[in-house]
Amino acid sequence: MQSANMLLKKIARCSVFSLSIQHGTKKDLFPLSRTLILSPCLKEGNSRSSSEKVDLDAWKEVMKSGSQEVGEIVSERKEVSSLAAAREALEMWRLAGRQVPENISEEQLKAFMECPSKSAKKKYLKYLHLKELHRKNDQRKLDEKRQKRLEMQDKASDPEEPKKNTFVCLWASSMDKAYNWRAAQSMVFGQPLVFDMSYENYMSAREVANAVRQIVLSEGCNRRSVDPFHIHFCNFKEDSLYHKEFIKHYRGAWDKLLITVTEQSYVDIFPKDKLVYLTADSPKVMKTFDHDKVYIVGSMVDKSIKTGVSLAQAKRLGLETAALPLEKYLLWNCGAKNLTLDQMMHILLTLKDTGDWKKALEFVPKRKYCGFVNKPVHELKKALNLINLLKVGKRPGELQKRFAKNYSKKLTQE
Repeated sequence: MQSANMLLKKIARCSVFSLSIQHGTKKDLFPLSRTLILSPCLKEGNSRSSSEKVDLDAWKEVMKSGSQEVGEIVSERKEVSSLAAAREALEMWRLAGRQVPENISEEQLKAFMECPSKSAKKKYLKYLHLKELHRKNDQRKLDEKRQKRLEMQDKASDPEEPKKNTFVCLWASSMDKAYNWRAAQSMVFGQPLVFDMSYENYMSAREVANAVRQIVLSEGCNRRSVDPFHIHFCNFKEDSLYHKEFIKHYRGAWDKLLITVTEQSYVDIFPKDKLVYLTADSPKVMKTFDHDKVYIVGSMVDKSIKTGVSLAQAKRLGLETAALPLEKYLLWNCGAKNLTLDQMMHILLTLKDTGDWKKALEFVPKRKYCGFVNKPVHELKKALNLINLLKVGKRPGELQKRFAKNYSKKLTQE
């Protein structure tokens, strides 16, 4: 009896399988176990077309791609939700009266979210707010200039008003051509001056922007000089923060600048015995300006004043270093002896043209020193030691000791 039941069950199964395969109803009959239903048919040797065969490897790849797409969608949703939360937080800070920019891009918002602390986020928002104010101020000035230009054109088109000559425009264009001619001559005959562009990892995006702004001022000052330097940007990498900031400033004129931009190091271009690295941390003081040397200036602006970075770079390459003789010619008041890049360019150009340290060091900010040194150094040291002695209060003790010695001598004489 049991064997008969088993035989009937097997006949029913096979008939159901064959009917489902022939009439195409396998999906409706067994939707969840398609592979299990097809496997006995394959074992029994039923003929099937190639289109109906199941490729498990392809099925696995489809499932993996589906899971990856689901993960990407989830990550995108999380990112969008975090960005929306950050925008809401910025809106709340703006309503609270904090310094928050009105318009902020997604890149800036991501940088804001990556800030490690709340104080860093406040500083970054303040920086963006001030940058936006400067941009609005520049745009307002441009609009005012455009409005004045339109008014001048209207006056010039008026037949009753006498037309003005174009001497100013011709003078400006001719001077621009003269500056470019000098810069082109310096690329052939001028003394090289190197800007080391390998300090991007030591600075934040804001400090890189400040460094590029100072280099732009330095390039303009050098171009207007009587005998300009041949400027080299060494260790310069494309698509770096330096490159992006330079494109923001120069735009289409970046490819027309009369300077040398290279990814090579200055050690590979110039001989080592002619290289001198200018750094405030150097123990050696620069006495005179040498026209045969190639001076290197580190393109670094650091708010926290990281000491020894450029000196370590020069020592690692085995280069000669030098510092400006600030204490020799200036009565230093307070602050670090680090100067901006445009101030260094003014000082070096003045030294190159005149060789006078006093004229060159006039470009040092006035807040950092009291005046120039007029007396010999040993006399100034005596005066400073006397001032420090009176400040500390050791003078009365010394007078008491001297009085005690004199009093004891008088007692022995009596």
